Amino acid sequence: MKKFSYQQANTDHTLFIKHRAGKVTLLIIYVDDMIVTGDDTAKIEELQKCLASEFEIKDLGSLKYFLGVEVTRSKHGLFLSQRKYVMDLLADTGMLDCKPADTPIVENHKLGVYVDQSYLKSAPGRGLLFKKKNGHLDLEGYTNADYARNITDRHSTSGYFTFVGGNLVTWRSKKQNVVSRSFAESEYRGIAQGVCEIL
Repeated sequence: MKKFSYQQANTDHTLFIKHRAGKVTLLIIYVDDMIVTGDDTAKIEELQKCLASEFEIKDLGSLKYFLGVEVTRSKHGLFLSQRKYVMDLLADTGMLDCKPADTPIVENHKLGVYVDQSYLKSAPGRGLLFKKKNGHLDLEGYTNADYARNITDRHSTSGYFTFVGGNLVTWRSKKQNVVSRSFAESEYRGIAQGVCEIL
């Protein structure tokens, strides 16, 4: 990819990016599966030809399935789910006929594979909808932290949410590695994690 003047992303070494005249072309690869996308159709076609000159490739058209995630497009946006993966898992474990459960935890019941798969059986098509908002690709980030909430070790917990075009794309909540000396310090540590994610 570097030979074709693409830059490898620092945050994900399987992602390659090329900017040209305000447009972008992206390639993400996992073993022998890849996605080529962007808003520069000429560069996308050029990249596909370059890749085909290096090794045999097969264009499967619009993205429908990648690494266990099904992609469905509609006028509302993109819907991502793992329906096929869930159904295959239920079939492989002989749980296709199990009774669906509304939550992954059932009171007075031994937790285990049965409960998890019963929950999966209740709605195998659940997923994430990324709504299309014309002209709105703003990147937003929100952070928060508590101060020494853990009574055992006095560590704070911080978390962040990031949105692209109003759609939640990443989130995390984690106990901080060190003990903060003030509420402000715990907040700054949380902000630093959120900013790193946005970058």
